[in-house]
Amino acid sequence: MNEFSIILQNAGRRFNRDWIFRDVSYTFTSGNSYAVLGPNGSGKSTILQLLNGSLSPSSGTVSFTYNHQPLDADVVYRHISLAAPYLELIEDFTLNEVIDFHFKFKNYLPGLDKKQLIDLLNMQVHRNKLVKYFSSGMKQRVKLALAFTSATAVLMLDEPTSNLDTQGVEWYLSLVQQYAQQRLTIVCSNQEHEYSFCQQQLQITDYKQ
Repeated sequence: MNEFSIILQNAGRRFNRDWIFRDVSYTFTSGNSYAVLGPNGSGKSTILQLLNGSLSPSSGTVSFTYNHQPLDADVVYRHISLAAPYLELIEDFTLNEVIDFHFKFKNYLPGLDKKQLIDLLNMQVHRNKLVKYFSSGMKQRVKLALAFTSATAVLMLDEPTSNLDTQGVEWYLSLVQQYAQQRLTIVCSNQEHEYSFCQQQLQITDYKQ
């Protein structure tokens, strides 16, 4: 198993003159699952962007290690799978094309391929349909399936059951059981069913000043 760590040291982020959070010192490590909790607008998505290297802190530091070696923030994305409401699928691609495009940049987890991914989605009849004709729930399932089945050390999920019905929530939790073990998993949420499996919790409101 590849070891991955994300270390925040007195990290903070502000918007204009207002601090979203400050002085976060926390370490995320492989084989553990973390819930980043807080009400809507509290900064959960912002801290997730710090953790995936797409945003720099306004104060303090964020550092990454891979197999105990320092990792530059510019290449962190290679080791991370992310599913989030604000990440859009390419609407003019078919499901087949979306999957092929995604796996130009990621590898499948061992033992998985496109057929098995489509079976996991139970979307065999939709494989040649344009994504723009998918329901919001179908799009969310595709985002989640792509993230879970990619061979990455880190799995990041922002509001993972957005647009999913009760059956979709159960499907999401089955993905967690099958594909989140041994990875570094981070879930941003304010709904307990999304993060009930997480071993650690980080309350973003603890870092408001």
